[in-house]
Amino acid sequence: MTKHILIVGAGFSGAVMARQLAESMDCQIEVWDERGHIGGNCHTERDEATGVMIHKYGPHIFNTDNERVWEYVNRFGEFRPFVNRVKASIDRGIFSMPINLLTINQFFGKKMGPDEARAFVASLGDSLIEDPQNFEEQALKMLGRDLYKAFFKGYTIKQWGVDPKELPASVLKRLPVRFNYDDNYYSKKYQGIPLHGYTEVIKGILDHPRISVSLNKRFDPTSLEELQHNYKHRFYTGPLDAFFKYSEGRLGYRTVTFERITTESEDYQGNAVINYPGEDVPWTRIHEHKHFTPWENHEKTAVFREYSKETESEDVPYYPKRLARDKQILSAYRERAMGLSGISFLGRLATYRYMDMEAVIGEALEFADKYLKAKMAESDVPIFPNRE
Repeated sequence: MTKHILIVGAGFSGAVMARQLAESMDCQIEVWDERGHIGGNCHTERDEATGVMIHKYGPHIFNTDNERVWEYVNRFGEFRPFVNRVKASIDRGIFSMPINLLTINQFFGKKMGPDEARAFVASLGDSLIEDPQNFEEQALKMLGRDLYKAFFKGYTIKQWGVDPKELPASVLKRLPVRFNYDDNYYSKKYQGIPLHGYTEVIKGILDHPRISVSLNKRFDPTSLEELQHNYKHRFYTGPLDAFFKYSEGRLGYRTVTFERITTESEDYQGNAVINYPGEDVPWTRIHEHKHFTPWENHEKTAVFREYSKETESEDVPYYPKRLARDKQILSAYRERAMGLSGISFLGRLATYRYMDMEAVIGEALEFADKYLKAKMAESDVPIFPNRE
């Protein structure tokens, strides 16, 4: 008997889950998305004015050490090598990010080697902070006050809308500090951008006779009983709080907005991404999308300023804040979800976590494995892919 499965969301989580199940069992899978396009926040499209491939919801550079994930995405699209070399613009000039030996020497006007620079930066750290309890303490201990104020404090306030003392120390620990001249923003084995954009990759993943996609179709949580009757299982990849009609409160997110810069220049800033850490500049960064596809040639360019703000009811949620209050609300929603049957929650919004593309895809592959194993064993299907 053919099983009918519903997947809410046509981003990477939903698409990968749909494809894995379609290839492994007798089923018909419906994928719904409330937007008018597939791809979620990874959606790419050609700019009509310039022909440049635009990352509609902000830059995405694929980077992973996961062999399975890399082989998987390359089944559905050719990925060209791309190294993300971010710069930071402050009142003292343009500097290389993440902080590396060039940044340190340029900022302090020195000519140090790796060992000397390592000892120098260590001497700048606040030795009185033994166990950093927040972002600011971690930065002061690692980098000292000057580097922290120049490159991180203002950017963090603009990005997260809170005092850095309110953020966990782990946020800074994700950012590398290098004592060589490596200015590659990432350190993963595989790094690239799809030749024809992310949307074409996801289109390829969803291109299977057992999968149908409906766009501009909103999921209504009040129809759960009807949906349970019509579908053997449902996978939900949207915001967890929206699923429960915000009954326990709204989870905190930051969102971003984009302002297009009008320019006649063929090349506006000479780089894909330039950060603006200063609090006196309202935007967080400027991205010029033609530089994400160096294999293409364009006579015109497309440039956007990015702003960060608190997420309101009509905004697209981007970055989960996961402050103490958010974690309490999350716990309440997870407890309610665990009492449901015939449904699973998957992806960054449904699990309320910051996740890169490769982590989203890897987790979807693993969760599909768990689902198939549970069905074969006639055991309970997992509700969430993660513990908290």
